[in-house]
Amino acid sequence: MDQVLELSYALDTFYFLVCGALVMWMAAGFTMLESGLVRSKNTAEILTKNVGLYSIACVMYMICGYGIMYGDGSGVIPGISMLGADDNTVEAVLAGGDDAPYYSNLSDFFFQVVFVATAMSIVSGAVAERMKLWSFFAFAVILTGFIYPVQGYWKWGGGFLDGLGFLDFAGSGVVHMCGATAAIAGVLLLGARKGKYGKGGQVNAIPGCNLPLATLGMLILWLGWFGFNGGSELKVSNVGEANAVALVFVNTNMAAAGGLLGALVLARLWFGKADLTMALNGALAGLVAITAEPLTPTPVTATLIGLVGGLLVVPSIIFMDRWFKIDDPVGAISVHGVVGIWGLLAVCFTNPDAKLHIQLLGIVVIFAWVFVTSFAAWFIIKATLGIRVSEEEEYEGVDIGECGLEAYPEFTQASE
Repeated sequence: MDQVLELSYALDTFYFLVCGALVMWMAAGFTMLESGLVRSKNTAEILTKNVGLYSIACVMYMICGYGIMYGDGSGVIPGISMLGADDNTVEAVLAGGDDAPYYSNLSDFFFQVVFVATAMSIVSGAVAERMKLWSFFAFAVILTGFIYPVQGYWKWGGGFLDGLGFLDFAGSGVVHMCGATAAIAGVLLLGARKGKYGKGGQVNAIPGCNLPLATLGMLILWLGWFGFNGGSELKVSNVGEANAVALVFVNTNMAAAGGLLGALVLARLWFGKADLTMALNGALAGLVAITAEPLTPTPVTATLIGLVGGLLVVPSIIFMDRWFKIDDPVGAISVHGVVGIWGLLAVCFTNPDAKLHIQLLGIVVIFAWVFVTSFAAWFIIKATLGIRVSEEEEYEGVDIGECGLEAYPEFTQASE
């Protein structure tokens, strides 16, 4: 029996770590997607932002974020604990029972830290091409160290939302809507890119520089999402959990496929063309939609949930652009925010434990907390460091102004 428990512990820990590594690989997906959807003169800066934010997230979550999210608290106000060495003893593991640890505590930290980096990556694309690099990094410190962990505690750390029965399996709200809400707070203070909107309500398209790279980024994200949702099952070491993980993987895949097809067909009917960027965002919308509950739907239902996400993201991107004049170069606010809300509501169609009013309460609480605190943080940064580059830097490209180099140098002068 002891050997069985030890093997189960080792297997679940290894599974957790592998899923965390898959989610870490989503950082590459966001980086490639965003660098493909911005103009070439802003590519090096977007690459720097993504590798920088990932590192900031890791450090801040280690210093305080994890302790806030999983420390003892009152249910509303979190406590703070310190991350240390893994304290699971052999005796505790072999004791068995519901209270026995079934994976390493440090594997849990690793899995959670890549989630907070995902939330911050959402912000990166929405504020692209006109934000100061170090102001962005300053906000990353605040979001990953404090804002994200508090609302994460309310659901995943045993806080009051969890106690009320709010359901969010892998983070349609805790991760994706959180990131989108922080992004919209920043965009409102930042303003649109120069030339994006003309007189009389004219909207000018600003195409990205590398659609093959953006497509690769989407496919990397699709792959990483198997770790995102699959790892959130937490166990794989018995028949029931193994079957559950398999269902989560299948539903995640089918929702992405449904989302892509929904967005692609709608774009064809609406614009008369098969818009690749809408298809890419449709797949991501399907993934976001199923993240709140990938375990209870059947594969057919999961496909339909993703399909609705894809159908929602196309008009959302258009309306954000044309009606609200919210300049989001990659569509992150629509994909992760609007569809994140849909995902949380879709739980009510497949999980009998879900209550609509509780799901709505969770949406309002997460949005209100993240928006108010993010807006305050962005406002302070704007008043002190400033958040927008100069018009000259924006015209020349933030690669030169912020990074001093170009991702795609057209001419190289060599000394004689």
